[in-house]
Amino acid sequence: MTAAPGGTAGLLHTVPALAARFDADLDAAAPGVRRVHVVDGWLLATAVAAGVTPEVEAAVLAHVRHLADAGADAVLVTCSSIGEAAEAAGARVAVPVLRVDAAMAGEAVRLAAAPGARGRVAVLATLASTLGPTGRLVERAALDAGADVAVDARVVEGAAAVRDAGDGDRADDLVARAVAQAAADADAVVLAQASMAGAAARAHASVPVLTSPPGGVAALAGALVRGADGGPR
Repeated sequence: MTAAPGGTAGLLHTVPALAARFDADLDAAAPGVRRVHVVDGWLLATAVAAGVTPEVEAAVLAHVRHLADAGADAVLVTCSSIGEAAEAAGARVAVPVLRVDAAMAGEAVRLAAAPGARGRVAVLATLASTLGPTGRLVERAALDAGADVAVDARVVEGAAAVRDAGDGDRADDLVARAVAQAAADADAVVLAQASMAGAAARAHASVPVLTSPPGGVAALAGALVRGADGGPR
């Protein structure tokens, strides 16, 4: 029998509001699991302004180590902009460190490589800092799968500024429109940032629109189960 998720989940965020979103998702996927959150908005602000600098990489590693020291059996990094720094940190700690967008990238490639598909994935982001990391992740997933998949990555112009001004509803509308346009030439549309997930329900698209929180939470719950089973994590 497969063990239920147990232990402690660690989560590293760069947007404070996402802590509650991932708490709710974990309540559904792994009820009763203890979770420890760390929020550091400086990470995203720096990534937007200057890229993922050595200072950002060092801070991500320090946060991951803190979560592991606090008892986390697996850590989910919920910001796609620092996903590559999360992978680097994962190579230096003894617990699994998961990128929130990894499962989404794999699913997008599966859809684009299916028989009869066009072999195209559209990646949308509201921040250029996220576009590169998630776009490269999808390209790597395609390479790992041996799939001939093209990735079209673009920024939804104006959406970040509108959200920063406090109009999340308008930002979601802009993303939903961009999804509808991108879907015309793609087999799947990837929303690179967890903060874009709310726009998925508004999008009228003829292809799947993938968001990162469900896959990230499922991967975290799976890592906790493997830990409870005593298997490799």
